[in-house]
Amino acid sequence: MIDQSRMWLVAGISSGVLLTVGLQTFYPYIVNRICGQDLTQDDECDLFYENQAYDLGGKQHRRLRRKGGDLAVSTRIVEGIEGTIGQTPLIKLKWLSEATGCEILGKAEFLNGAGNSPKDRVALSIINDAEQRGLLRPHSGDAIYEGTVGSTGISLAAIARARGYIAHVCMPTDVAPEKPDLLLKLGAKVHKTPPNPIVSPDHFVNLARRLAREHTDDLDRPGRGFFADQFENEANWRAHYETTGPELNKQVDGRLDAFVAGAGTGGTVTGVAKYLKGFSKPFKDPYFHDGGNQTSRTEPKVVIADPQGSGLYNKIKHNVFFSPTEREGTRRRHQVDSVVEGIGLTRSTSNIAVALVAGLLDDAVHVTDEAAKRMARLLVEREGIFVGSSSAVNCTAATKIALQMGPGHRIVTVLCDSGTRHLSKFWAQAGNIGKETDMELKDVLDGL
Repeated sequence: MIDQSRMWLVAGISSGVLLTVGLQTFYPYIVNRICGQDLTQDDECDLFYENQAYDLGGKQHRRLRRKGGDLAVSTRIVEGIEGTIGQTPLIKLKWLSEATGCEILGKAEFLNGAGNSPKDRVALSIINDAEQRGLLRPHSGDAIYEGTVGSTGISLAAIARARGYIAHVCMPTDVAPEKPDLLLKLGAKVHKTPPNPIVSPDHFVNLARRLAREHTDDLDRPGRGFFADQFENEANWRAHYETTGPELNKQVDGRLDAFVAGAGTGGTVTGVAKYLKGFSKPFKDPYFHDGGNQTSRTEPKVVIADPQGSGLYNKIKHNVFFSPTEREGTRRRHQVDSVVEGIGLTRSTSNIAVALVAGLLDDAVHVTDEAAKRMARLLVEREGIFVGSSSAVNCTAATKIALQMGPGHRIVTVLCDSGTRHLSKFWAQAGNIGKETDMELKDVLDGL
């Protein structure tokens, strides 16, 4: 009886082992029969998962999303902090969508993992490009210099440390103090300078350029100084052409009526517009008619969200930043007279010039500080989303475009960074949010 029990035990274990080996061997063929496709090691049956592949910074990434559900599972461990950049979700702004009759979507760029803004893409692109061209060499004493009002510097500081560099960030003294404080915690060297026009040698961008040159020329200092030059470096807009644009187009399945974004350097709107204008799917738009016939639209409208004090609205509407008596590039004033930080231009840059020359920008919306502050409050009260000043400008402009286009359209804008970077400046003026939810769309539009 004991021998018989042992025999059955051995048989059971052997059967289990054989079954496991058999499943491992024949599972791909079984799934292949079900799915009707060839599978690789990284593939899964299309009946159960969507296998999403994308490229960022020369690295291949994959994600699986369970069909019919909200579960998204990464199929690999990402490579460093750089692996957390990109593939940000597209959020439907439910209250704004219902209020306008359009589908208003926000690309949640504040969920990028290094500096928590769209500038993560730019910083990674600039560093990768510089390394490939031999302008930066990790752990050699090379340092990165940049002039910024905050977000690009924060992204550069985080990624620079991960790559073996020190970031030197030059910024005006009137930025929200949260930003230089954060930069110091990230190990960056912060150089502050009073607000100056771009023609001044003490403008924060010109200061960064000078410090980079002085580093390189100093034979007693290790390494070289690399000036990132986000305003003129075309690795900026290419980051968005190669990643943000394709992501967005896939998320909306190529069906988009308008893309609305502010411009600080012009990189985001240029890169996304350049991609979308070439890859959006044609579709019959019931809200656009030509002589009584439905019009097939293939390209989304690209709209600049411009804060007060910026000249880009005038450039798009009237083809000049300012009046002839204050010609471009000579204005001796602050860059943008606004509580809004991060967007607004008073001059042409290499990045925005790509869009202007190619005619990629179709329209612009001027947004006052008051309207931006009201929108920021509304986004908290109605959507539970706490964002910074540039995101509030973007959402205000997207709402106005939605009302202009009429019900049924799909508009995408950018949610740039968290409101935590704007507490002492923008949000100090916007005020605290009480228990009430009394903000209405009319309140925001009245502020325009």
